[in-house]
Amino acid sequence: MKAEAWLFTGTALFFGATTAVYRLLSTDPAGSSALCVSFVMSALVAAFLWRQHRRGGERPEDRGDAEAVDASGRRIFFPDRSYYPVLTAAGAALTALGVVQGLWLLLIGFGVLAPGLLGFAFQNLGHPE
Repeated sequence: MKAEAWLFTGTALFFGATTAVYRLLSTDPAGSSALCVSFVMSALVAAFLWRQHRRGGERPEDRGDAEAVDASGRRIFFPDRSYYPVLTAAGAALTALGVVQGLWLLLIGFGVLAPGLLGFAFQNLGHPE
């Protein structure tokens, strides 16, 4: 996680500096707020990645002298096929359109989004690991 943490830290620093310069040189409040939100979002991801790195320690991917067999102790299960990503994406799209078009489409979007999210959360309950 260390490389990813440095990447998002650099992104957050870039957006922070850009926000400061933009706010000094411009009177546009929309651009300033968009840059400020970008800074906050990238800083949150960077903080999460630094915390995960500190909590989990160094991964084999973080070392330059690591071999492929160093990561052999990790086993992650991924399902063969799942329709939940498609269902979740359709629900998110309908929900976003519902914000613009009306309450009826928003409610339909929530109705499609909820089973997709629940399916993501509970699809691996029967797996032994």
